[in-house]
Amino acid sequence: MADPSPEIVRKPRADAVRNRERVLEAAKAVFSAGGSEASLEAVARHAGVGIGTLYRHFPTREALYEAVYRREVEQLGDLAEQLQCAPEPVEALRRWLRANVEFVATKKGMVAALALVAHGSTELHAYSFDRLTKAIGTLLARAVAAGVIRSDISAEDVLRALIGMCYMHDQPGWQTTALRLLDVFVDGLRVQPVAKVASAKPAKNAGRKPPRKA
Repeated sequence: MADPSPEIVRKPRADAVRNRERVLEAAKAVFSAGGSEASLEAVARHAGVGIGTLYRHFPTREALYEAVYRREVEQLGDLAEQLQCAPEPVEALRRWLRANVEFVATKKGMVAALALVAHGSTELHAYSFDRLTKAIGTLLARAVAAGVIRSDISAEDVLRALIGMCYMHDQPGWQTTALRLLDVFVDGLRVQPVAKVASAKPAKNAGRKPPRKA
């Protein structure tokens, strides 16, 4: 009698994939509005699924926070790939950085919730830093190759500057300030044309002593 065939790993059913996506979308909305205190029951209601369905995909609150966080990071990475086709490399970089500021501004509640997970997870921090650094790197490399951005700046430098600009995200009016600083920062990265200083011709009588009076 033949040995039984090894168990085939089946892909998730289409409805399970849809439910997971609905839960993630609902969690993003609920966390944005309610922050770290938002209930998982509210997420399930918003997604239109039972609480049991939610727990099958995300057994803990932290697991759901982390999944939402990773999804948002991936979307920012995807945006960088899309912007590689933009006609102006500098403006593509600027647009991506602005998208990050706008994300923090419109998702403050979610940022507060996800910070609880990201703060204690070195693996999650490493993942997000690596993914966002690669996203910046693609845009930065294109701009450097085009000769419009200075080459002595790294993707890590840009990401750390961006994090610094968003540091005061809980202060009133911070977004306006952050976007202004972002423009100053990006404009400062531009390759500046070398100024041509015209050499002044010496005056005809330059260096001559005036004639002595009789």
